[in-house]
Amino acid sequence: MEVEEMEDEGPSSHSEDLQLGLQESLSLESTTSVENVFVDKKAVDKLTEGLLSHYLPDLQNSKRALQELTQNQLISLDTLDQEVTKFRECNALLDLNSLFTEAKVYHNKLVNIRKEMIMIHEKTTKLKKRALKLQQQKQKEALEKEQQREKELERERQLIAKPAKRT
Repeated sequence: MEVEEMEDEGPSSHSEDLQLGLQESLSLESTTSVENVFVDKKAVDKLTEGLLSHYLPDLQNSKRALQELTQNQLISLDTLDQEVTKFRECNALLDLNSLFTEAKVYHNKLVNIRKEMIMIHEKTTKLKKRALKLQQQKQKEALEKEQQREKELERERQLIAKPAKRT
């Protein structure tokens, strides 16, 4: 659709021309045929000013609101990123805590094993001493028994009649 400028013919002719132009434009568009439409430049400027004055403040407010929302979104994303980092650190601390707890459990087990080994060592030392004492006592008893038997043998030898020596 082409737009050609017309000179100003007066206020009433502008609105009539615009209405006629719009009606022709609508009827032409509906019949899909293209014809030249004549529009007054001043009318276009005034309509443009009116349209801008009507919608521009809302659009500017919307633009400011969108900028503010974008800024808030960036701040929220930064905050969220920081929170995610904190959660990761917290999970790492929990892992460390569980490792320390596990290390403590194993340390306690080692301490208990060490105590048991010390007790076993003490018991084996006592048993060795007792075994040595028993062995020494048995040896002593065996020696005494042997000495007793030798005494008895000697006594029997003395008791056995000896032929008297002839003189």
